[in-house]
Amino acid sequence: MKKVELLAPAGNMNKLKTAFHFGADAVYMGGKEFSLRAYADNFSRKEIVEAIEFAHSIDKKVYVTANIFPKNEDFEALEDYLKFLETAKVDAVLITDPGLIMRAKQVAPNLELHLSTQANNLNKYTIEFWAKQGISRVVLARELSLLEIKEIKEHNPDTEIEIFIHGAMCISYSGRCLLSNYLTDRDSNKGECIQVCRWEFNVDKPGVSLDAGRGNPPLEMQEDSRGTYILNSKDLNLIEYIDKLAPYVDSFKIEGRMKSEYYLATVVNAYRRALNEYYKYGSLKNVNEYMQELEKVIHRKYTSAYIDGKNEETVEYSGIQAGQDYIFVAVILKKLSFNEYLVEMRNRFMQGDELEIISPTDAHNKTFVVGKMESEDGEEVVDAKIVQQHLKMTIPFNIEEGDFLRMKVKS
Repeated sequence: MKKVELLAPAGNMNKLKTAFHFGADAVYMGGKEFSLRAYADNFSRKEIVEAIEFAHSIDKKVYVTANIFPKNEDFEALEDYLKFLETAKVDAVLITDPGLIMRAKQVAPNLELHLSTQANNLNKYTIEFWAKQGISRVVLARELSLLEIKEIKEHNPDTEIEIFIHGAMCISYSGRCLLSNYLTDRDSNKGECIQVCRWEFNVDKPGVSLDAGRGNPPLEMQEDSRGTYILNSKDLNLIEYIDKLAPYVDSFKIEGRMKSEYYLATVVNAYRRALNEYYKYGSLKNVNEYMQELEKVIHRKYTSAYIDGKNEETVEYSGIQAGQDYIFVAVILKKLSFNEYLVEMRNRFMQGDELEIISPTDAHNKTFVVGKMESEDGEEVVDAKIVQQHLKMTIPFNIEEGDFLRMKVKS
């Protein structure tokens, strides 16, 4: 059975290592230059080299984004950057702009080129065209159905197909949005999106009729004490479609370079487990278990977007986020002896609290009650409240360095 790459975001080096620990086959990341996530930590050139060397040492891949829409003045620096990425032996660079693709082939001919979703890749002939331009992989637009993805792959069997499988979406699904530019003068197509679509929009009175252009009844905007949300998309979640998509997709991509390590660990772990189950049985037998796991991270209501065709239920009007009933409390640093571990505190917890393990091992989702804890100096700690304090504690399961501990928020 063909194995699909699980591709995760890496906003910094810690997140890169978290993604690989929990089962990602590859990561995509931005440098300090020319990335569409200018407000993520991102990687310096030195860090990019370190990340690539680390990934290759464990047989993983790194893709770097250079998917802005450049203007004339950007090209001199961009060409230097592409030459650097070629020298650093990055596995591929994600590009959107046709002019930059042309220049990349000229100045860095050994770079593998992937076409970003920003290029609005909606049909099989577009993918055929880009393959003829030297593009080895195309990231499809999120607006496509399963049937359309199938047709695209069957028409382009030699071109790798990548799709977004999970994560936040803007109201412009494929990302070519000008709201941020218009309202804040921050260029969303240069990586500075302010996420205007997540804002609440206030109106002068509780009900305002707007002409929707389709006659009666008119669209009615309603406002409560929080305001009103008219552009806020639900979050994508396609885990239950893995078995249907896998025959036509080469890479499943998780969104979230600005998400937390906890979010990344939980989501990557869920998709890794689902994919492994699919490889073993040819179908998903525990999809409800994976769906429940994905409820343990902060998210907007989930949607399958257009995977089944037309979908009018993709906007999140409430602005409310779910999944806030679990917190990330510690990361496992080292196994000291049988069932004794050194952990780093991330959020407050105490003796007597019940913690849950996040792990790629069979210990995943196992729970235990916190017993005696000690500082590295051997002093007993009843209340772990010092940020990033290292603690010795007993955990009655065999877990690994890099595993996480979480706690259900007390009601």
